[in-house]
Amino acid sequence: MSEVVLVTGASSGIGAATARRLAADGYRVVLAARSEGRLDRVREDLPTDALAVPTDVTDLDAVAGLVDATLDRFGRLDGVVVNAGTGEQPDVPLSELSLDQFEQVTDVNVKGAFYTVRAALPAIRERSGAVVFLGSYKGKYPSTATPIYAASKWWLRGFAASLAGRVGPEGVQVGVVNPSGVPTAFGGEFREQSNDDRLDPDAELSVEDVADAVAYVLSNASPAAVTELDLFREDIYERF
Repeated sequence: MSEVVLVTGASSGIGAATARRLAADGYRVVLAARSEGRLDRVREDLPTDALAVPTDVTDLDAVAGLVDATLDRFGRLDGVVVNAGTGEQPDVPLSELSLDQFEQVTDVNVKGAFYTVRAALPAIRERSGAVVFLGSYKGKYPSTATPIYAASKWWLRGFAASLAGRVGPEGVQVGVVNPSGVPTAFGGEFREQSNDDRLDPDAELSVEDVADAVAYVLSNASPAAVTELDLFREDIYERF
């Protein structure tokens, strides 16, 4: 029976591309995001049995219900891709940055990641499965333009490494994929331009590139584990 992987933030962008790639590899996929309509459209395109569960990852009870729905449907959970995330308006002085933005970035990127792992980990332990986090190159290098977003991704990497130290000896793989910029609708909520508008698709990574990296991390079998994978533009260090 094929493995079951849960993907958060799966209604568009990297999450939707990851769901498509995993389904093409034969995984049964559970898609989670807030938008029911967009989730259903992604689910309908998948070639394997899939489940769409509208979920706000900042709601602890909703995330617990997501995992329960997964187990009710499939009876197992082999992996989770912690992808849901949001960003802030760039280049705003901290004294002027809306507290709503600070709280939303922290709620989605930090609390949402923790809630997801907290709920999914018992089932993943039973399968000696995998947890894959979507990080960012901004979680490894300072970002003067988006310090709150960057800090949330630094936290994510620290949490992932510490989690790996705890559950790695039990046979659970924990990995982080750190992409550089990807043209998606990411950032549109608080910014005048989303990454789709701001980034040149011919010069940046694609969502499929990132999905391939996630699939690679998931594909490793014990005792091998990819703990961190940097997926950058080849000229990324020119920026520093």
